[in-house]
Amino acid sequence: MENDLPFALCRLPFRLPRMPFIHAAAMFVAAFFAGVVNSIAGGGMLLTFPLLIWLGLDPKVSNATCTVALWPGLFGGLFGYRREMNDSSLILMRLGVISVIGGGVGAWLLIATPAPMFARLVPFLILFATILFMMQTPVNRWLHLPAAGKESTKAWWIGAIVFQFFSAIYGGYFGAGNGILMLAAMGLLGLHDIHRANGIKNFLGVCINSVAVVAFSMMHLVSWPRSLFMAVAALAGGYFGARTARRVGRVFIRRAIVVIGFVITIAMLWKMR
Repeated sequence: MENDLPFALCRLPFRLPRMPFIHAAAMFVAAFFAGVVNSIAGGGMLLTFPLLIWLGLDPKVSNATCTVALWPGLFGGLFGYRREMNDSSLILMRLGVISVIGGGVGAWLLIATPAPMFARLVPFLILFATILFMMQTPVNRWLHLPAAGKESTKAWWIGAIVFQFFSAIYGGYFGAGNGILMLAAMGLLGLHDIHRANGIKNFLGVCINSVAVVAFSMMHLVSWPRSLFMAVAALAGGYFGARTARRVGRVFIRRAIVVIGFVITIAMLWKMR
């Protein structure tokens, strides 16, 4: 009976497909650092998405599998920023609901429509968000936008809800770089504490991807063995990234976000060649 145990384990529905050790190691490392990047800024999917395509998965399946795999990493980042998110319950609740709705719309678009035209726009959207993030301080000063902690104004909420809705659609459709879009918007709307903004961004990412995870699962677009394997690494990476970000300081994180944004833009433009 004991000798039959390995064969029984091989028949489990979520077993990892047979693959070279180097492939499994690459998936684990990519998912870990994707969790780190998503926790700090966003764009970690650009580490895992091309890898799964290189391993032979269909692009649509790769996208859905990455979304599910990196979803737990957002919880790790959220937990890591929990102390910076005091007094954020109202913004979490309101923007969380909008994120669920927008994420559902984006997931439906991915399932129902082809994506070549939208894919061509993605690097330019990320580039725009990165430049916006770089310019947020002078723009805030020029526009006299409200400081952090003054989120109760009507204009603030209208701007935050509208931007987050469209950001959530993009996140449910193809979320690479969506964290940078959300951070850029929060900076322009007056959330100057980068750690608080990162915590809120991770919570909204959880809301967006929760709907996408359910939708992609129902449509059988997820490679579950790969996704669950990578999810373990992404969860650890998300928590590690949040703790590291809190140690190294705001200036370094802002610079890292800008670098990540430009790297993602160049990588996606290169992929489009």
